[in-house]
Amino acid sequence: MGSYSIGDAIRELVPVLSKAPAAAVSGEWTATTMQAGHSSSTGGYRDAAGQPVSDDSRDPLRVIGDVVEKLDEAATERFNTVVIRWKKPALPFMRAQVTIETSFDQAIVPRGPDDPIYERAASARRAFWQSRGTVHETFAAERAAANVYAQTKWFGPHRRILAIDAPGRMILATDGLSTPWAGISEPENGVECELFMEFGAATLDATTTGDWGNLLINLGDLVADGYRVARDVEKHGAILFCRLTEDYLPLTRIILSRDPGRIDGMPFGSVPLIRATAVAETEIEGRDPDEDWSATAARQAVASRGIEL
Repeated sequence: MGSYSIGDAIRELVPVLSKAPAAAVSGEWTATTMQAGHSSSTGGYRDAAGQPVSDDSRDPLRVIGDVVEKLDEAATERFNTVVIRWKKPALPFMRAQVTIETSFDQAIVPRGPDDPIYERAASARRAFWQSRGTVHETFAAERAAANVYAQTKWFGPHRRILAIDAPGRMILATDGLSTPWAGISEPENGVECELFMEFGAATLDATTTGDWGNLLINLGDLVADGYRVARDVEKHGAILFCRLTEDYLPLTRIILSRDPGRIDGMPFGSVPLIRATAVAETEIEGRDPDEDWSATAARQAVASRGIEL
């Protein structure tokens, strides 16, 4: 592939892009090279008024992807973005004009496993919890299995639980749901929240701390796999989230409810806290079923415990 050039790519694309819809007079496509196992090709044709022209064929995007891959393999200078432009010839017997521009966009470079942004997020979370109590040096629970980008099931390199001694209580908190994505470049604080649970100061010993810590990791997995859980909690105030195994009887359900606290100083803005509360079935029984039953029951259950929403 060392001999494949932009000229070769243009010669390959001219006959493909020239099979354009009748109304098309121009076209533009933007493609990225393979980064963190992902590449993209977007764009299309436009008419004389500059409006998009429908094209039922997916061949242009497929061929564009192939061409970009060949250019990337043969590249002598680094690039990760390719812009391809096509212009319909003025006369039927003339050759269509195709141009290709390559560039390097630092903003779309995937975050590698050593990116300092991960520890910036961890430091902000630790500073927040230190303002509320004494943070234990060791994690209450941790699962570090990760891919080549140090990415865990929480999509960042941190998947662990902090233990915090606060006045009259012990707090367990997820430490990683808000870590920015690993292996991609989106400017987001992970799944944009952290979970926590509160216990009486004398309730937990080393064994039960580990048990509840591992449960909180499992809850974090469900939040990471879910869709906009933080948004649903904010919308309803509280939601019935999941059932517990028999190991936790008489506690049977987990409620997620909003907390007024937010963690500031994160790389991409502050993130909300979500309280996880284990409740018994009796605490949510006897509610009148309606469309919002789960949210209504959850709000009433946490309110009965004196938790303000």
